[in-house]
Amino acid sequence: MREYLAALSMAGCLALSPALAESPVVVELFTSQGCSSCPPADEMVRNLAQRDDVIALGLHVDYWDYIGWADSFAQPGFTKRQKRYASAVGERMVYTPQFVVGGVERIVGAKPMKVMQAVMDRAEAPERITLSVAREGETLRIRAQRRDARAVPVMVQLVRYRPEASVAIERGENAGQRLVYANIVTSWEMLVRWTGEEALEITAPLDGELPGAVIVQEEGPGAILAAARLP
Repeated sequence: MREYLAALSMAGCLALSPALAESPVVVELFTSQGCSSCPPADEMVRNLAQRDDVIALGLHVDYWDYIGWADSFAQPGFTKRQKRYASAVGERMVYTPQFVVGGVERIVGAKPMKVMQAVMDRAEAPERITLSVAREGETLRIRAQRRDARAVPVMVQLVRYRPEASVAIERGENAGQRLVYANIVTSWEMLVRWTGEEALEITAPLDGELPGAVIVQEEGPGAILAAARLP
């Protein structure tokens, strides 16, 4: 089941929402080129990608490929990630489009006001981890420290994404349309599990020029506790 909604403009709510957090709020959109209800949500990601206080990410799933158009950006790993989100809260079904804000707020459909309210709620939450990243040639140095007393294992992840791409859809539900996508995730890598008992300092190889982000998230996957764009 998918939620079919008319295209909604994000311009108004974006203009009314100031930057609130030092650590940007991560907004994931699970989407597909073969889903006729997804273009309005994809447009929302393009608008969110312009904000400094948000890291907007488009994760293309592959479970709609059978209806006539194989998504050129889809990866099975993104479908698995969405299913793990569902399993973490006892849900059996997954939907497109679906937003996950901060790893905890789940919103099905292109609903700008609900997404922005979730972003503001996460931005106002107390900072639990300080995170900094620095590029040293082709190496990324990551430092993190817990600000609270909880020593709960978390995942330190490296995400890379393509800033924009235009795709002419030839078959399927969106046949005849040319759709523009932003912040298309190309890889999502788990670097290390960290208990938080001691300060963290690690390095990771950083190849190529694609932008990206480091995301610290509770296992599950659960709440995203900190995020930083690659320098």
